[in-house]
Amino acid sequence: MFNLPLQKKMYAIPAGCLAFILFFTVFGDKGLLRIFELKQDKSKIEARLIESRVDNEKLKDEIVALKSDRRYLESIARKDFGLVRSNEVIYQFPQEKQQP
Repeated sequence: MFNLPLQKKMYAIPAGCLAFILFFTVFGDKGLLRIFELKQDKSKIEARLIESRVDNEKLKDEIVALKSDRRYLESIARKDFGLVRSNEVIYQFPQEKQQP
């Protein structure tokens, strides 16, 4: 069927093996493309981890403030619950209508 000279057959076998190895090096389960995807995933996860640590530190600081800082508690009570002291006067102004 194939009548290739012996010298061409000698080059075809190693070239086929090399192409096979190259294919799995790039596209295989542990190939270069998969390694690239895993590195991208790792960097995204590390960024989320840093954000989570920053948020965690903020929450720890807020816990400490809630336990020990009376001014912070008062500011939350005023802002969130609308509480006022007995000698304070509240002024409420009507909101202006926005003109289109």
